Amino acid sequence: MEKLSIVKIGGNVIENEDALALFLEHFSKLEGKKILVHGGGKRATSVASRLGIPSNMVNGRRVTDADTLEVITMVYGGLVNKNIVAKLQGLNTDAIGLTGADVNSIRSEKRPVDDVDYGFVGDVKSVNHTNINKLIAADFTPVFCAITHNKNGQLFNTNADTIASELAIGLSKLYDVNLFYCFEKNGVLLSVEDENSVIETIDSKVYKTLKAEGVFHDGMLPKLENCFHALGQGVSKVYIANPTVIHNKNQKFTTLYL
Repeated sequence: MEKLSIVKIGGNVIENEDALALFLEHFSKLEGKKILVHGGGKRATSVASRLGIPSNMVNGRRVTDADTLEVITMVYGGLVNKNIVAKLQGLNTDAIGLTGADVNSIRSEKRPVDDVDYGFVGDVKSVNHTNINKLIAADFTPVFCAITHNKNGQLFNTNADTIASELAIGLSKLYDVNLFYCFEKNGVLLSVEDENSVIETIDSKVYKTLKAEGVFHDGMLPKLENCFHALGQGVSKVYIANPTVIHNKNQKFTTLYL
């Protein structure tokens, strides 16, 4: 099967102009078919504050009311997404910016209300790999922001890590998919105080052991859950590292296996 790289970048990269420019330069040179996924939560919080709209976070996740959804749509789907697309065009990568509503690519349903009503937050239910592949086959590079839809006219704020893993699962029906989660750390750390304590390989057994020992901090747990979910559904390999991993395999990084 032909290889496909799906790369998700975190907010700290997006917020740093120099880091983003360097990452996009390397992403543009990444060989083969590829997809980029991004969020933009910090920028959304900043814009919302300037508009007098409070940001409400519960357990690290954003409660998305109607006003917040408008901000997220403007920031994720507009400001951040189109800036990235424009920069990639300048690097001779024929990128196309997308939400999950475009070509009905990612359908979600509102997250069920349990202890918290997260508002207009969607849980992914299906990925239209056929339509997405039409863009890839035409030599376009999709750039997805963290917005999905319910195919009934409603947009949803959706976790970007989840979007990346669900895209990887859907497109693994057509490609040998490698999934990269790129953020400011060198990988999954044994100790958050030690930047060099990268755990180089984690399989499902090691993951369960370290999780039980409380090694992983709260922000890393959902990312790892997405990783192993993807691996269990046909994704070949998952990497967690800083953005240079897509061009420099000599650096430390974490590889995840089943």
